[in-house]
Amino acid sequence: MNNFVIAGNWKMNTNIETTISIIKNVAEQVDQLNEVKSTIVICPPFTNIYVAAQEAKKSKHNIQVGAQNCHFEESGAFTGEISLDMIKSLNCDYVIVGHSERRAYFNETNADINKKLKAVLKNNLKVILCIGETLEDRQSHKTFDVLETQLNGCLQDIVENDMKNIIIAYEPVWAIGTGVSAKTEEIEEAHNWLRNYCEKKYANAGKTVALLYGGSLNDKNAPEILNVSNVNGGLIGGASLVPEKFVSIIKTAESLSK
Repeated sequence: MNNFVIAGNWKMNTNIETTISIIKNVAEQVDQLNEVKSTIVICPPFTNIYVAAQEAKKSKHNIQVGAQNCHFEESGAFTGEISLDMIKSLNCDYVIVGHSERRAYFNETNADINKKLKAVLKNNLKVILCIGETLEDRQSHKTFDVLETQLNGCLQDIVENDMKNIIIAYEPVWAIGTGVSAKTEEIEEAHNWLRNYCEKKYANAGKTVALLYGGSLNDKNAPEILNVSNVNGGLIGGASLVPEKFVSIIKTAESLSK
């Protein structure tokens, strides 16, 4: 893949005012670029998706908006949950499923994530599927066993044609929000393994699946990480809340695309 996917996961941060301010700032800086090949995605909290989409439309470049989670049922007595129909009505393009914080804090299983992933695809939206090992897994040399188990479970019944709407984000849990990023050789090893997995399971579609790195990617380490083999972009946390840092990562991606 020549073009990158640069996605910002804002987690439980920002209100409506700050959402408008950040996206406006990002759009103004991105619009100063002559051409933008990268896919830019911003995933704010549910409460801010509508205004985020409205503000993103003002950019001359295609800034897209995603949700951080969803429920797999179409509707029903699920107090506090958000359906795909609700998300679609807010002009969303993407949905993140399987983030490590959802797995750890809300006990989401691979089976749960598989249901959500299928529901997202059924609603003609794109998926950012998160996978990754804990520090204990890595120290026990179980990284690839864990990744394989997660992928097999989350992608159960998913066929080759579905993969055009799926992005996989590798996020080593021990490097999320810690300020510690994996070493480039660790990232390369993981992403090469993921590419091999996708190609074996999904043939030609597996060759073009975007593989994002999601472990404390920021404006400082982006040049090194985005230059790693089979890293096709990033799922960015804290740095995506600071327009200058987020745009810096986009500019790095653009420079590597040429």
